Amino acid sequence: MWHLIEGEAGCAYAVENHCVAVIVDALRASATAAMLFEAGAAEIIVLRQVADAFAAKRTYPDALLFGERSGLPPEGFDYGNSPRSVRAAEGKRVIFTTTTGAQRLVAAWGAAAVYMGTTINAEAVAAAVASHGAGVVLIPAGLSGDPGFNAQEDWVAATLIAMQGEARIGEGAGQYGYWRERIEAEGLDALFDSAPHAAKLRRVGLGEDVAFCAQVNIVNRVPEAVARIVNGVIVRESRA
Repeated sequence: MWHLIEGEAGCAYAVENHCVAVIVDALRASATAAMLFEAGAAEIIVLRQVADAFAAKRTYPDALLFGERSGLPPEGFDYGNSPRSVRAAEGKRVIFTTTTGAQRLVAAWGAAAVYMGTTINAEAVAAAVASHGAGVVLIPAGLSGDPGFNAQEDWVAATLIAMQGEARIGEGAGQYGYWRERIEAEGLDALFDSAPHAAKLRRVGLGEDVAFCAQVNIVNRVPEAVARIVNGVIVRESRA
């Protein structure tokens, strides 16, 4: 059985029920992580806080700092959280922190497995999670600190992943049906473009990321959390 449960509640459900967790932060952390591996990144150290990222940089001075707060790279970072700006990661360790995706990834540690997924790697993610033969929780990330935020792009991407596997849906079946109908009627591009988060990105000059993140199955890279560290997790490309 697959479930769609948003935010912290989804992370807790996956841990408590020993399900496979998929963090779906469609704009943009899940897409950026997948594209970092597509670019050849060696591993991603995902950390909760900017201060943690700078501490990791002192330990790994050759690593690249990627991430965002309020959509933009924190001062002193090498790059932001754009899936279009990953070329420099080839062969490198990446240190990564984001407003929401990083928090959810760490919170889901303890689940049967923890992946990051979105539209651009939906088919590969569906195959990876199905290989476990366990329950699956697709977790629309939402917005950390604002449980009422309308993260429609995360629901759309989670629904698309479930559609790849024609999964039976338990928790969240109503939302799944609603978003599947809207995907089929309106298309992914329109749903991403009309999301409140997309408007935020356009305001800071990152509107091109919205269209990029709405693409479907352009890569088969699946980021997987493989080890817990202080205030974070180590993420590598899944070999499932």
